[in-house]
Amino acid sequence: MNIVVEFFVVTLRVLWAFVVAAARWLVRRPEKSVAGQVCLITGAGSGLGRLFALEFARRRARLVLWDINAPGNDETAGLVRHIYRQLAEEAVAAARKAGHGEEEVLPHYNLQVHTYTCDVSKRENVYTTAERVRKEVGEVSVLVNNAGVVSGHHLLECPDELIERTMMVNCHAHFWTAKAFLPKMLELNHGHIVTVASSLGLFSTAGVEDYCASKFGAVGFHESLSHELKAAEKDGIKTTLVCPYLVDTGMFRGCRIRKEIEPFLPPLKPDYCVKQAMRAILTDQPMICTPRLMYMVTFMKSILPFEAVVCMYRFLGADKCMYPFIAQRKQATNNNEAKNGI
Repeated sequence: MNIVVEFFVVTLRVLWAFVVAAARWLVRRPEKSVAGQVCLITGAGSGLGRLFALEFARRRARLVLWDINAPGNDETAGLVRHIYRQLAEEAVAAARKAGHGEEEVLPHYNLQVHTYTCDVSKRENVYTTAERVRKEVGEVSVLVNNAGVVSGHHLLECPDELIERTMMVNCHAHFWTAKAFLPKMLELNHGHIVTVASSLGLFSTAGVEDYCASKFGAVGFHESLSHELKAAEKDGIKTTLVCPYLVDTGMFRGCRIRKEIEPFLPPLKPDYCVKQAMRAILTDQPMICTPRLMYMVTFMKSILPFEAVVCMYRFLGADKCMYPFIAQRKQATNNNEAKNGI
């Protein structure tokens, strides 16, 4: 094709992409079904991971829960089983009302949840556990890379091993899980990979260099993988990047922006964050930032001079917003050391 003609076609496609994106903001798309599909969630023992598990359970997905915290993981599994029982009871009641027998309904709700203790920072542990999942449960259709940690130290005070762990859990683990489960998705041209990153993977702040670097890495990995799937014309495999603002899970307890601004930009409620992310996943939305103001912040950070960004950060109180959080972590560490006689 002549390059001038091709350029004209590309321009039209870009404009059409804007139209489609705008339409998605205005018109609610129907959600796809994940009933009966195997959904694997890392970091499922608490926080957002647990809430993702409950949301997928309500949609009748078969759950595979990974976490290094076995008791927390088992607790999540118990909550999932409770949801499965409710679904089965509702189905039986509906069947009886329609004049059908229980045996016609129960097989469709024979859902199970499987728990695995896995340290996603260890490559071989991921590969070994993934092989167990394939043998004991089946092939994974939905992969939710959610596990995350934060060190809570200024760079020069942060032990090297904590920096390495942050990078391993928040970034490197995405490589290992993708390499474990993507081959079958490619073979079937079916699947969905979800990367739970952070707004701190799109723009940064002071005091959490390791966390920002790991989330920037996760975002870069996700975007590159998405392009690779497009280049391979594997349109049956969807990807969704989740970048929430500060979520009130306790992970960043103490983080504060300017008090006059805080009422307009409070920490997100975990339930709200996960429900927004689920809607994006089930409508095959490539990326979701919550709240929507984060799109504007990311755009402005991309076009403004660095010194202008610094001025904005200082006005919002975002330049040192992590300092109270780090101070609390440091105080807690000192108290534990004193209690243990260290």
